Amino acid sequence: MVTMKKKLVALTGAGISAESGLSTFRDSDGLWENYRIEEVATHEALIRNREQVVRFANMLRKQCVDRKPNLGHIRLAELERDYDVTVITQNIDDFHEQAGSSHVIHLHGNLMKCCTMDRPDVPLDLPNGELEMSPDATDEHGNLLRPFIVYFGEAVPMMDAAARATMEADIFVVIGSSLNVYPAAGLMMYTKPGIPRYVIDPKPVAAAVGFEQIMATASEGMNKLTEMLRND
Repeated sequence: MVTMKKKLVALTGAGISAESGLSTFRDSDGLWENYRIEEVATHEALIRNREQVVRFANMLRKQCVDRKPNLGHIRLAELERDYDVTVITQNIDDFHEQAGSSHVIHLHGNLMKCCTMDRPDVPLDLPNGELEMSPDATDEHGNLLRPFIVYFGEAVPMMDAAARATMEADIFVVIGSSLNVYPAAGLMMYTKPGIPRYVIDPKPVAAAVGFEQIMATASEGMNKLTEMLRND
C-alpha cells in the first residue's frame, strides 16, 4: 500500500535570503541598495524611467549570481524526502531552485527571467542567456522585454495558485516573513482549520496568531523545525 506524503506549504520572505547576503526589498528608510523604491520598483518607474529600472534589475541579478542558497533553503528542499512540499516565495531570487526545491511559486517574479511588456505574467529566458539585459531588448517578434518582476502597482498573477496550494496544506510554515505585506500575508487565512502552523523568525511576528513561533534565523529555525517534524 502506497502512503501519500503530507502536503507541506512554506511561505518564504526576505528573511531567508538576507542570510545569503541579499539586501531586503524594503528597508526601514525606504531605500533599496541606496535607491528609492519609487525609482526602481514601481510600475510607474518602469514606464517613466525604463532604463534605470532595467539596469537596477541587472545589478540585483549579478548579486544573486555571486551568492548562494543558505542552510535554510537547503533544509527546506530536503523536506521533500518525507513531504509533498510547495514553496511560495515573496523573493525574486532563485535560491530555492538552486537548493533543490522542485515546486516553487514565485509571487513577485523571478529575477533570472524576463517577459514582454504586454505579457508580464509569462516568464521567458533572458536574451542570449546573458545576465545583463539591455533596456531596449526585444524578443524574436520585436516585443519589448522587461524584468520578470511584479513591481509595486502591478497585479500578483500567481496569487490564485498560491491560495490553492495553501488550502491543500497539511502543514503550513512561514520563514522570514513579517506577514505584513499583502496580498502574500493573506495566504495564512486559507489554511485548513487545526493544521500545524509554524513561523520562523528571529523576532516575534505579531500577525502570526495561532502559529507556533520558532525564534531563530532561517537556518537555525529550519534545523529546529526539521527535528520537530521528525519527532512528531
